[in-house]
Amino acid sequence: MMSTVPVGLAEQTEIRAYVDFMTGAPVPVRESLGINSLTVGPASALAVREDASGFFTRAGGFDARENVTEDVVDQVSDFYRRQGVSQGAFMIAPSLLPPDWASTAAKWKLTEGGRHAKLWCEADLAAKSAGALLALDPGLSVGLVEPHQAHEWATVMMTTFGFGTPGMIDTAASCVGRPNWRQYAVWEGERIIAVGSVFLNGRCADMFGGATLPEGRGRGAQSALLAARARAARAAGCRWLVAETGAERPGSHNTSLHNMIRIGFEPLYERATWLWHA
Repeated sequence: MMSTVPVGLAEQTEIRAYVDFMTGAPVPVRESLGINSLTVGPASALAVREDASGFFTRAGGFDARENVTEDVVDQVSDFYRRQGVSQGAFMIAPSLLPPDWASTAAKWKLTEGGRHAKLWCEADLAAKSAGALLALDPGLSVGLVEPHQAHEWATVMMTTFGFGTPGMIDTAASCVGRPNWRQYAVWEGERIIAVGSVFLNGRCADMFGGATLPEGRGRGAQSALLAARARAARAAGCRWLVAETGAERPGSHNTSLHNMIRIGFEPLYERATWLWHA
């Protein structure tokens, strides 16, 4: 019988992936990018001063053990301020927002930003379903990334998402081979055209950073990467997989969302991003 992943575990797996991804970079890279993190009860906050997009500056991992109080918001906001970032985010599952959240958000001038769909699946189901649907185009192959391929892999990932500065690419490359991570790629000949990671967090794993170059899209690459990552999570003893992607709005279509649903992922909830501004 399937059992839904606990909300707190789903949120903590996500933020731990982001924190480990960034803070595991070599010291000179962390210093040049202004990378730092903070633990607040069960939650974590991450700040990356030189990330102009603000994408990586976020707080998450809140769960039912501790309310998201004004004191918690104050601690995270003070952390953002001390790190010198202009914008940061609070990622809080809707079921964990306290009754007085509207007044708390107003007091700290938090504004509602984009929305993300949070998805989950049993690791065993995803591994089996993805394998059955696997249909890579001829000439493409999928496999685990080796250390000597780390820079090419990281370049594809970070430039596809718009984070192409050398420091950000070096940060991603340093993640390859780290104990709680598995990095995969799809090759066309000897060239990487698509990438994806999975972060292992005990019973739960996070599908992280799936990206495909324009010329590789529509050729089965992301489905192959989902299958490889699901199998890796199952082999590592994970029970659940979680993922997050942009929520669809009327008239929009998110291919990544539909690829995941196709192999058995189900929507868990839609989560708003609450933005803090300096």
